[in-house]
Amino acid sequence: MKITHVTANHRKRAFEVQAGGVRYEFPFAKLRLEPSAVDPVAEVFVDSELGNEAFTYRLRSGAEDSVHLDAVLDVVKDPDYLRDLLLHRLAVEARKGLEASGLSKRQVARQLGTSPSQLYRLLDPANRRQSIGQMLALLDLVGREVEVIVRPKAASAGAESGR
Repeated sequence: MKITHVTANHRKRAFEVQAGGVRYEFPFAKLRLEPSAVDPVAEVFVDSELGNEAFTYRLRSGAEDSVHLDAVLDVVKDPDYLRDLLLHRLAVEARKGLEASGLSKRQVARQLGTSPSQLYRLLDPANRRQSIGQMLALLDLVGREVEVIVRPKAASAGAESGR
C-alpha cells in the first residue's frame, strides 16, 4: 500500500495520512521528533525516496524525521495490518519448526492433505493469503504449540473495575 496524501493537522496534533483509500490519523505524541508550539511542523510530504510508503516531516528548526506506513497502521491498530503481522509471525515459526522437525516438505504436505506448492505458500512469510486454520494445522504438525490469550486492554481494565 502506498501513501497518497499527508497533511499536518495542528489543531488535532496529528498527521492525517491517506493510503489505500482510507484516512488515518497519526498523533504527534507517537513521533520520535515531536513538534511543539515553539518548533511546529513546517513541511510534510509523501516521500518518494521511500517508495511512497512513508512520509517525511520537517520542523521549523530544520530537524526532520520519516514515518513508515507500517508505524501508522500499527498505531491505529488496522485489522488487516494486524492480521498480516500475525500470519507473518506464524509463517516464520512454521519454517523454524519444519527445519527442527526433520520432516520432509513432501511428507508435511501429504499429512496436511495439500500440495507441495500450497505448503510453500504457507511457509512464505511475505504471503498474505494464508488461512489461520491452515497455519495452526501446520504449526501443530511441526511441533509448535500456539497459545491465544485474550484479555482486556490495560486502559479499559481500570475502567471496568470502577476505578
